[in-house]
Order: sequence, then C-alpha cells, then structure tokens
Amino acid sequence: AVLERPVAVHLAYQGAGAITGVCLPTLGGTALALAGVPVGWMVPVWIAVAGAALGLALPDLRVRAAAARRRRDLRYVLSIYLDLVVAALAGGAGVDGALTDAATVGDGWAFARLRHALDTARLTRTTPWDALGRLGADLAVPELTELAAAVSLAGTEGAKVRQSLTAHAATWRDHLLADAEAAASAATERMSLPVVLLFAGFLLFVGYPAFATVLTDL
Repeated sequence: AVLERPVAVHLAYQGAGAITGVCLPTLGGTALALAGVPVGWMVPVWIAVAGAALGLALPDLRVRAAAARRRRDLRYVLSIYLDLVVAALAGGAGVDGALTDAATVGDGWAFARLRHALDTARLTRTTPWDALGRLGADLAVPELTELAAAVSLAGTEGAKVRQSLTAHAATWRDHLLADAEAAASAATERMSLPVVLLFAGFLLFVGYPAFATVLTDL
C-alpha cells in the first residue's frame, strides 16, 4: 500500500529470489564436481535451503525498509502541508478549500496521494477528513489520522481548527527535529567505529616490529 506495488509483483520477486538462492549453490557444487573437487551432497543441499530462505526474506526486508523511508518522508510532507492549510485558513478559505488548495501546491508522491484521496472524497461525496483518515490507516501513518480527526472537529462541530492545526504543526516539527538529531547521533557513532579500527591497525603496524624484537631477545 505504501509503495503502490501490487502483491503479485512482490510475490514474483520472492519467487525469483528463492529460485536464485536454490540454483546458485547447485551450480557451484556441479562446477566443483566437474573440476574434480570432491563435494558431498549435504553441503550444497543445506546451502540451497539457506539461499532459498534468504531469497524469500530479502524482498520483504527491502520492502519494509523502503516503506519506512516513505512513511518518514510523508511525515515531513505533512508538516509542510499542515502549514499550508493553516495559511489558507488564515486567508479566509473554508476547511474543504484549504485542504484541497494546500494539496495542489507540492509535487512528489506524498502530495499526489493526498490529492488522490481528496479527489476521491469529492467524487464519492464523502468528507475530506474521512478520506485523509482512511489514507492514514492504509499507510499506517498516525499523524495523518490525527490530522483528519482535528479537521473533522471543525467540519462537524464547528470548532476553531486553525489554532489546533498550528499546535499540531509545532508538535510534529519538534518530533521530526528530535528524530533527525537521533539519526545524526547514530550516524556519528557508526562513523567512529571505522576510525577506531583504523587507529588500532596503525598502532599494530607501528608497534609490531618493536614487540617482535622484544620477544626475539627474550
């Protein structure tokens, strides 16, 4: 749902990965046998089973990672979209008009999904906040569901939505900033490991001759 990829295509990727995982060890064992290298039948079988399992799991892992990146991008887009909706409301637009006008400003897949949801709501004569809520449930993005709930209060109960949306936008920006800082800290920690290993290798390279000399003298 997040990647807009049919299930049949995903299953085809899994099938191709499993077949590849089975065939490669089999072909490698056959090549070694033809070259005169003794290879038992158990080792290729177990490698083929492991390769098939890896071929089945790898597409799932890639899809999950890609979906997580798209959800993160959608959260950034929602923060911008919310500011645009607030600006439209401040300019005198109604709730429906503000949601629609803000969605027409940006490009990219996230704004396209928002426009598609709002267009679907208009064609099916449903409320735009219901369409946004369904989209948030389909994509597993709670921020979009919260946006739909906040806007529905203005549409159904006449609540003042601009102050609520402004508070939501500020809260989301704080969360996104905290997530960005956490990701930067994690990246910094990952970068420090190669430096430590390189320094340890340098010390070993410099100190080994002296250490070897001491051991020889002993």
